[in-house]
Amino acid sequence: MNMFERSFYKTVECADGFTMSVQASRRNYSTPRNDTGPYDSVEVGYPSRECSILLPYAEKPEDPTDSVYGYVPADTIIECIDAHGGITDGELPPLDLVTAYYTSADKNKKDSEEQ
Repeated sequence: MNMFERSFYKTVECADGFTMSVQASRRNYSTPRNDTGPYDSVEVGYPSRECSILLPYAEKPEDPTDSVYGYVPADTIIECIDAHGGITDGELPPLDLVTAYYTSADKNKKDSEEQ
């Protein structure tokens, strides 16, 4: 792939009709910011309807279907997909669920200690 080419992952469609774009690359809000992954966080764009699981990551939470969601942990992506009955079509970037899980757990622990 040359520096002007970029992979786009096909929109994820779930069993209940929910759709969302899930992207990761050096140009997306994902970690790591490279074109190979695996990714412990990814960018979600323009879900077909509000998903409370994703809402904390929305750039425009007041308009959840016209929003980009940056650095969404991979395990949160799986949780959202499961809540909508699983994937029926589309594709995900390669996800690093182990790192995402431990990163989320560390953040939750730190948040609870601060309260």
